Amino acid sequence: MEEEARNFISVWLTVLACVCYCYFVSSSLPPGKLRLFSLLPVFSLFAALPLRLSTVLPTGVTSFFVTWLASFKLLLFSFGKGPLSSSPGSHPDPSKSLFLFILFTCFPIKIRQAQDYPSPQTPKLPLNLPSKLLLFGISILVYDHQDKLLLQGHPKLVLLLYSCMLYLYVDMIMGLSNAAAHAVLGVELQMPSDEPYLSTSLRDFWGRRWNLTVTNALRHTVYKPLKSFLEPRLRAAWAAAAAVMAAFLVSGLMHELLYYYMTRARPTWEVTEFFVLQGLCVVVEVAAKAAVGERWRLSRAVSTPLTVGFVAATAMWLFFPQLIRNGADERAIKECKALVERLTPNF
Repeated sequence: MEEEARNFISVWLTVLACVCYCYFVSSSLPPGKLRLFSLLPVFSLFAALPLRLSTVLPTGVTSFFVTWLASFKLLLFSFGKGPLSSSPGSHPDPSKSLFLFILFTCFPIKIRQAQDYPSPQTPKLPLNLPSKLLLFGISILVYDHQDKLLLQGHPKLVLLLYSCMLYLYVDMIMGLSNAAAHAVLGVELQMPSDEPYLSTSLRDFWGRRWNLTVTNALRHTVYKPLKSFLEPRLRAAWAAAAAVMAAFLVSGLMHELLYYYMTRARPTWEVTEFFVLQGLCVVVEVAAKAAVGERWRLSRAVSTPLTVGFVAATAMWLFFPQLIRNGADERAIKECKALVERLTPNF
């Protein structure tokens, strides 16, 4: 464990050195091909660093924060766009401060803008960070006593439990980053997710509620550039559909990479199939709603269970098996319990 902790510190010190290079060297170059070329060694290093770690959770967090999100931010930065570039307004400007540049590069935070997608005005069932921590702890206890709670021999119930744990874990990690950044910056940040269990459609779930940091990254690095490129060549609806499919495909491939880091097993492409399926269903859903208009609009009492149920069912089918097959789920839960025991030695 001590060796893994040293490796984790070494990896993040390397990340900090790379980000300092981006700030002092790459930012001095004009946006475009020259700046992009200067960042290629950083992209390569960010892709290799998770391989120096062996535990599931530190590897997953590092690859998610650095290999995926930081690389996408730096890709936008290479063309003078995104959260790392200078922009007008009263918000803190990362391009003017090394500390802010490091903060916005390394952590999944985003200052909330007026143009950000607003959430539908719906009844709320808010879960704050402490309540999510409590529910996550309860989920681990349920997993530990699954034989006594009749979950043993019912793999679908265990997978449903994993779905809840995944939501809570991702939201806690992102929420802790948000809380720390808010304490430092004192500005309103975009929430990591917006109650995805209240989604009324797949478009609502993936575009406006679940993991908004990833959604924003894919929107600006994949969806918008491809849509702008295709619109002069295709009908607007076809260009938007192709851009949606491309964004989901990229998401699937990035998840496949994260899975490889955590399991070190050859990809089976199930998780890519999961995201391609979700993208296809979003495209069909949008087209169907455009065809029927408001005439066949389902009530929230029907649409929400259908949406959440579809995402959960397809996740059990394609998203989780690759992790379970390689034992990453059990190792991750053991690591969570070991961390709690280390933080609370006197209890």
